Amino acid sequence: MMRPGRLVVLALLLVLLAACGIEVPQAKAEYVGRWEADGMSLLITRDGSVSYKRLRKGASIKIDGPLHAFHGDDFEVGIGPMTTAFRVSSPPRKIDGSWRMTVDGVELTRAPRR
Repeated sequence: MMRPGRLVVLALLLVLLAACGIEVPQAKAEYVGRWEADGMSLLITRDGSVSYKRLRKGASIKIDGPLHAFHGDDFEVGIGPMTTAFRVSSPPRKIDGSWRMTVDGVELTRAPRR
């Protein structure tokens, strides 16, 4: 059985971890959505939750975490010093009726919103 003091410390730690993320700023609202390409998917929700999956040369990478910050068009995902930077060479833009964004050298297309 966990002592009451440890339970309080654990609860505070969970609150701090949850508070580390940010919502997607209104100026970056076009980033919100499910973005896909062969071997890569990126989900960014309004509340700042990010889910990233990539299959490359037989290796699978998966990152789930809160949005930490935007730096120009680029963004960071993670908690405290444990963050991953996503390089956005082309921010969200509409081309021939579909939304596209280039992240880490991969052009992604946003899935239609429901």
